[in-house]
Amino acid sequence: MHAVQKLHKYRQSLSTTTYKSRGQRVIRCELCRLAKQFCICSLAPKVESNAGFLLLMYDTEVLKPSNTGKLIADLIPDTYAFLWSRTEENPEVLALLSDPSWQPMIVFPKAYAGENRDVFDNEIKLEPGKRPLFIMLDGSWREAKKIFRRSRYLQHLPVVSFTPKAPEDNAELSSRYQIRLAANNTELATAEVAAQILALAGEQTNANLLDLWFDVFSYQYQRGVCQENKGNPSAVADYKAFAALNNITIAEDSTTDLPK
Repeated sequence: MHAVQKLHKYRQSLSTTTYKSRGQRVIRCELCRLAKQFCICSLAPKVESNAGFLLLMYDTEVLKPSNTGKLIADLIPDTYAFLWSRTEENPEVLALLSDPSWQPMIVFPKAYAGENRDVFDNEIKLEPGKRPLFIMLDGSWREAKKIFRRSRYLQHLPVVSFTPKAPEDNAELSSRYQIRLAANNTELATAEVAAQILALAGEQTNANLLDLWFDVFSYQYQRGVCQENKGNPSAVADYKAFAALNNITIAEDSTTDLPK
């Protein structure tokens, strides 16, 4: 069980009522949160990465089956996830931000950074001996802006910003996230943002894999709900082919016991 799955269990324990969302009657896998007959746990990738991700999740975001932050944790071993609070500072988050092995930076549009804040614009500069810790503000766009503005312990950290590009033709990227409605199709899902950041950090193979894993999740999710499936029907095949081509182990190739 990775960080987001553990946080989901913790957040469930705090609830006095069942969280209700679209598709609430679907019987879901407890780990991937997809309809059980379309579970993707047996396809989870096993990779190495120099990067780490810190997900600060808005209160109910971790309860939403459609959340894509968990896809980052499926892929990147050093992924941390915490509930965000406006009034309380989590000592575990503070300890992570002050860990000398990490160089934390907030992934957010540079337009919101302000004049006195360091910004890495379409580049990442690391101090010697440091690993990048990318802070993702996971929620709706309105919620993410609230986290960005109201977290005192984040105000001194640099912002990393990027111009979304489609890898195949370097054109402007449109989101492939069909599960929730966005204000416009340039608003990327959390996992799509993470893939762009991994590419910026020089981990293009992991970036491509996360994009493909996102497509697998999106297609399989839509198979389990009563709506038109706008996902890629060859998503699983494309993902497996890429993993095989790049010698990436996926869970079904392992002898490890898989979640049922």
